[in-house]
Amino acid sequence: MKGKVCVFGSFNLDITAILDRFPMPGESLVAKSSKISAGGKGANQATAALRAGANVHYIGKIGEDDFGCFARRHLKKVGFNAVTILSSSERATGNALIYVAGENAENMISVDPGTNMIVTKEEIEKCEPAIKCADVVLVQLENNLSAITQVLAIAKENNAFTILNPAPFQKIDSELLSKVDLLTPSETETFLLTGQKITDKASAEHAADCLHQKGARKIIITMGAKGSLLSEPCSKIWIPCFPANPIDTTGAGDAFNGALAAQIANGNSIKQAAIFGSAFAAVSVEYIGAACTTTYEQAIERMSLLSDISTN
Repeated sequence: MKGKVCVFGSFNLDITAILDRFPMPGESLVAKSSKISAGGKGANQATAALRAGANVHYIGKIGEDDFGCFARRHLKKVGFNAVTILSSSERATGNALIYVAGENAENMISVDPGTNMIVTKEEIEKCEPAIKCADVVLVQLENNLSAITQVLAIAKENNAFTILNPAPFQKIDSELLSKVDLLTPSETETFLLTGQKITDKASAEHAADCLHQKGARKIIITMGAKGSLLSEPCSKIWIPCFPANPIDTTGAGDAFNGALAAQIANGNSIKQAAIFGSAFAAVSVEYIGAACTTTYEQAIERMSLLSDISTN
């Protein structure tokens, strides 16, 4: 039986340009290639969770515009077990402009969140049945905080395991953290949440302790090629980064979070889920675009490259 993951989060239409380097202010550069694709942290993570082996219900909001038509076609094509599409004519569908450049395929992103930021209380109330029946509820910060808080509250009232990926950064308080079972910030988001800059393992562990003091129960700090730190108040475990030949790192964090949620919903420990998520994300950076194309089988194969890691 597949575990049930409910993902509430953003949909964006992504316009990606591949460059040799990032342009300087005022400079125009000729791109090596470009692509229009589906994105948004919510849709990306929901897709990753589906491909990583979960039963997924995605909830998101789009505009009544051309980008919204693209979103409907894409979400239908993905093959989610269920989709709840909220819509509005007040704002445009969310969209993002993405530059990917250099040998390490680093990215710069500008996002217009559009309808993602105007989800209403009444709309979330209509989604309660989907949230209530989930084993894991996964959210990010690319929607209005009032809606995110409402989703997490419903999830906790119904004993779902809750994951918050605090990206893109918004200020969050201890009340919101109290509804979160697992917080998954990047190095940058950890710095913005704590004021602690991460330069090595010791500083990462110190930053994690600061987050525990703010109310976070369990934390995974993702640090790209350096791996990630799984921290609980009484233990800390380092999760390795798996080998990869990066082409586009845009969706790596989303791939990790979606795969993580799927594995937890399927009954694996957080450590097991994090190791699988790391392998899943390593495969994802070898493809262009933020929308996940990685498969469960590819992640398992990638895990075998570091077979000495204990997953117990």
